[in-house]
Amino acid sequence: MSKLYIVPTPIGNLEDMTFRAIRVLKEVDLILAEDTRTSGKLLKHFEIGTHMHSHHMHNEHKTTENLIARLKAGETIALISDAGTPAISDPGFLLTRACVENKIEVECLPGATAFVPALVNSGLPNDKFVFEGFLPDKKGRQTRFLALAEETRTMILYVSPHKLVKTLAEFIQYFGEDRQVCVSRELSKMHEENVRGTAKEVLAHFEKTAPRGEIVVVVAGKTITKEPKKSKFSKDEEE
Repeated sequence: MSKLYIVPTPIGNLEDMTFRAIRVLKEVDLILAEDTRTSGKLLKHFEIGTHMHSHHMHNEHKTTENLIARLKAGETIALISDAGTPAISDPGFLLTRACVENKIEVECLPGATAFVPALVNSGLPNDKFVFEGFLPDKKGRQTRFLALAEETRTMILYVSPHKLVKTLAEFIQYFGEDRQVCVSRELSKMHEENVRGTAKEVLAHFEKTAPRGEIVVVVAGKTITKEPKKSKFSKDEEE
């Protein structure tokens, strides 16, 4: 039966690949990869010989129709990204939506994704959180920051290394220098690092030490100050 499998791949450590993910990738008719060169190394490591096609943000609008036709014809297809779970700040949403609209079964396997370990090991509240992914580069960036300044839930962002210092400075501008922040980089890899502290402290760290690798930033939400309860009695009555 036709089916689209969404298959997470390791974000760094190959030991995070699941047995189920390996089996599915071996059994499907076709694997869609964000970058076939990157994914080719992964497939070779796990001795997966399934044929691959390129599926990325620059061609997904053009390829989706053909892929739906292949699925309707009875093929099984697995979608993977360079690292982590497809459709989380990676290609995947358009094809998944098209499958749903065409009543083609979609099955997403559990597996690696960068923002979950970053959130958990940040030490910040994780009972409620909001995933922002990558913020706009220019247009709409200030508007987004003004909205996030009022967000009370813990916030998770993906930030490229060359924009981290600028982003931390913007945290100070919009959230205040005492807002708690955790920057996680190279999660699951040999040089994993988690830098925790106030926005001011974390900025100072990365101004001295140039950030490298894949980065996830977790930011505490705005603290709501509770106003003291007013007495139901008037001042004269209390006296």
